[in-house]
Amino acid sequence: METGGWIAYDNGALGRDTMLQDGKIFIGKSAKPETLDLRLANRHGLITGATGTGKTVSLQVLAEGFSQAGVPVFAADIKGDLSGLAAPGNGKEPLVKRAKDIGVDYAPDQFPVVFWDLFGEQGHRVRATVSEMGPLLLSRLLDLNDTQEGVLNIAFRIADEQGLLLLDLKDLRALLQLISENAQELTTTYGNVSKATVGTIMRQLLVLENQQGDEFLGEPALDIRDLMRTDRDGRGIVNILAADKLMNNPRLYATFLLWLMSELFEELPEVGDLDQPKLVFFFDEAHLLFADAPKALTETVERVVRLIRSKGVGVYFITQNPVDIPETVLAQLGNRVQHALRAYTPREQKAVRVAAQTFRQNPAFDTEKAITELGVGEALVSTLEGKGSPSMVERTLIAPPMAQVGPIELAERQRIIAGSPMRGKYDQPIDSESAYEMLAQRAEKAATEAQAAAGGGGILDMLGGLFGTTGSRKGSMTVGQRVTREVTRTIVNQTVGNIAAEIGKSIGGRQGSSIGRAIVRGTLGGLLRR
Repeated sequence: METGGWIAYDNGALGRDTMLQDGKIFIGKSAKPETLDLRLANRHGLITGATGTGKTVSLQVLAEGFSQAGVPVFAADIKGDLSGLAAPGNGKEPLVKRAKDIGVDYAPDQFPVVFWDLFGEQGHRVRATVSEMGPLLLSRLLDLNDTQEGVLNIAFRIADEQGLLLLDLKDLRALLQLISENAQELTTTYGNVSKATVGTIMRQLLVLENQQGDEFLGEPALDIRDLMRTDRDGRGIVNILAADKLMNNPRLYATFLLWLMSELFEELPEVGDLDQPKLVFFFDEAHLLFADAPKALTETVERVVRLIRSKGVGVYFITQNPVDIPETVLAQLGNRVQHALRAYTPREQKAVRVAAQTFRQNPAFDTEKAITELGVGEALVSTLEGKGSPSMVERTLIAPPMAQVGPIELAERQRIIAGSPMRGKYDQPIDSESAYEMLAQRAEKAATEAQAAAGGGGILDMLGGLFGTTGSRKGSMTVGQRVTREVTRTIVNQTVGNIAAEIGKSIGGRQGSSIGRAIVRGTLGGLLRR
């Protein structure tokens, strides 16, 4: 017997293997099975609804379906619930009953999971270099105004022109200190630069450090190819970012996910329309991405979302209400799952009306009214079909996840981390030779030459400044001040070629490949690798 193309067995239930059939993921059941066509899954999607209405379960159902299809998944785990994907479902009565109601055979299953964590506590550490972040995203992270962002752009411009790698915060600090001491000279070349503005940026860097945000900036930087893996059975790896602690710094959370999306956009080749995506990216609490975002950033995100589908990447936003997403971005999200919304105030009623208008209407029921009447685990579903047109919205019972609903125990998480293929690759920081070291070396060399020319005591006298001062004005300077002064006498006048040559001799690998040419920055300001 067949039901809408989904094979039913003698007991009237769908088998475990039929949760994914004919290139479609089974989402739930209305008057017919509701599915997501993998060929159109890179046209992005949206899961919305009030707190407690089942958004996380819908996300988990989709993640399980993508994994079964061999599509890797990346998802931020705000509450820890998604860790349950690593354990088989426990067959709780409500889940079994839901399966029976929609004609699905409940068969507990578990999925290959890799845990990640910016702080390295609940997963493998995730890092990005300052250069990869770029001035636009770093300004967003530091909450800089337009003037401060302009000075940060000057800093990156100088670093790019001089071939200096900005890997971590001490590199950026060294460069900002150089700019502060040369503010007057640099103003004539790059525009207005004030010491006060540089000082404000330095203070914001201190705030970032106090929030442990600096732990994200450094090496080894995440290789996005490690997010696009399958296991030995061909199932897509589900990459879960521990975000419960990260959410204490919403700006860092949103900036990190923006950076990751930009990396995918800039590094992956154009592939056109595939039979299924190469990666699906779930962005929970998506309203944080656009909260107080400048117009330029919002426009850039809209452009990335519009174009990244040709790279084989599907982006799915999860938030409470569609109005949290700018209209230009919302228009790109073709696959929709709308859980219940409450409408007690005029503003909430307007939000419900807007949400209803985003669907292709079904004459069988009032969409706006249905949104307020949906029960837990029930949603309005519309997905792309045929040549990419949205299906008529249907009131749908969402399928139960086959993995565990809710978080796994800490001991089980640690066991999975210990056996992960990523174990050891990102856990220990690397301090490569970069801008800080190069500037310090040049300052030391310049100071030594200056002391020798004056017949002085050389670098030993300079190091004496660590613990005391001499009677002369020159000797009263600290080592840090002398480093800055000597750098300003030498580095600004060096040619790009000379500096690039020196760095190129000492740095290899991923960073060395950028030496000897101008650094090219991508859509969101990160390095555009070639």
